[in-house]
Amino acid sequence: MAVTQEAEKAPATTGARRNEKVGNVVSTKMQKTIVVEVEMRKPHTKYKKIMRTTKKFYAHDELSSAKMGDVVRIRETRPLSKLKRWSLEEIVRRSSLGQIEDAAEAKTAAAAK
Repeated sequence: MAVTQEAEKAPATTGARRNEKVGNVVSTKMQKTIVVEVEMRKPHTKYKKIMRTTKKFYAHDELSSAKMGDVVRIRETRPLSKLKRWSLEEIVRRSSLGQIEDAAEAKTAAAAK
C-alpha cells in the first residue's frame, strides 16, 4: 500500500525539460521559419561591467503566425534542418510594426482587384 501512495504523490513527467528563450523576431522571409534574436546580459570576466551580447536562433513556425518585431518564446527541439534547432512556443507580445505591414498588404490586395 505504501508503494501506491508514493506513486500517486509523484508528479507525472511529460518528457525532458527543454531549454526556452525569449527574444525578438528579426526575419520571417523563409517559409515556416523565423529568426529570433535573443539578448543576453552577463558581466565581463575581468572588469565586471555588464556586457550585452545578442545571438540569433532559427526557429520553426508551423503556421507562420509570428511577424517582424514580435516578442516570442522559443523552445529547444530536435534538429529540423541544418540551422533549425528551436520551435516557436508562443507569441508573448505582438508588434505594432506587424499590424502596419498587414494593413499595407490588405490595401495593395484590394487595389489589385
